[in-house]
Amino acid sequence: MGEILSLPFMQRALIGGALVGFLASYYGVFIVQRGLSFLGSGLAHAAFGGIALGLLLQTEPLWVALPFTVIVAIGIAWVKYRTELSSDTAVGIFFSVSMALGIVFLFLRREYTADAFTYLFGSILAVTETDIWITLGMVIIVFATWPLWSRWAYTSFDRELAQTDRLPVIRDDYFLSVLVAVTIVVAIKVVGIVLIAAFLVIPAATARVLSRSFRMMTVVSVTIGVSSALIGLVVSYYINIPSGATIILIQSLLFFIAMLTKSSR
Repeated sequence: MGEILSLPFMQRALIGGALVGFLASYYGVFIVQRGLSFLGSGLAHAAFGGIALGLLLQTEPLWVALPFTVIVAIGIAWVKYRTELSSDTAVGIFFSVSMALGIVFLFLRREYTADAFTYLFGSILAVTETDIWITLGMVIIVFATWPLWSRWAYTSFDRELAQTDRLPVIRDDYFLSVLVAVTIVVAIKVVGIVLIAAFLVIPAATARVLSRSFRMMTVVSVTIGVSSALIGLVVSYYINIPSGATIILIQSLLFFIAMLTKSSR
């Protein structure tokens, strides 16, 4: 373990992984409780369109993917409220459009780029100090918006009653969608577009199996998200396999253990 901590790139990876694990698993509890698991996958693939546009413009892809994904998140919420379509349908529409745009942008670049594959599958060992500071900024936002947790939890369990109590449910939905979109873009560098949806869903799903209250579910989810990121990094380093995939596999293992334990009881 001392060998890992002596390597600067592993130090950055461990810090970045822990921060992303915290963010994804924190917002994941709202995604799972509200039955919006497809939203994580949809926004992750929407980010691909922004990354491809960034590559086409030859600028930092994540800076382009950030506003692109936020706009898609707002668009999904807007379509859901303006029509009678379900959330999954709205996500599916924007998912398809964003992926199609991403393919067109990559085609227009006219030259092969390995960067696209880096963002698809993640490269946590390439996390920079800038990435860490950006992720830390998102963690600070979590603590700054902590007073809203109770309101979001209330809406997650009984949306109609929350509206009856005149809570700003729709405004909170837009705000939460934007925060999830930003979290996804930040996390892409760690686990990639392909795996970020699992990173958002699996720790929260495991926590839901084990917990008896939403508060406990949040704590357990964050604990699993952070610890699985750290354990996955260490395991992947010693057996030389992709870090992002290792983290997800560990999270999946914890989920099945929790499910079997719960079933046996």
